[in-house]
Amino acid sequence: MRSLFLLTMLAGIGLSSAAEARDYPVCLRVYLNYHDWYDECSYDNMQQCRMSASGRAAECMENPWYKAPEPRKTSRRQKR
Repeated sequence: MRSLFLLTMLAGIGLSSAAEARDYPVCLRVYLNYHDWYDECSYDNMQQCRMSASGRAAECMENPWYKAPEPRKTSRRQKR
């Protein structure tokens, strides 16, 4: 029973960290060679990303997985 609980907890931790990495609107793609690269999606804006990419084999791009927060709906009472 404990092992099932631990396995479930570890799976949850792994999924949450993957989701956290995609919560930023800008990604830095770092090239290791012609066929290998990785993305760091941890930048709030292009300027931050460009500063990190400076002097490296890297480029900045919009995060294709980013979903901006939806605006809050206001009720009719708040508009008056």
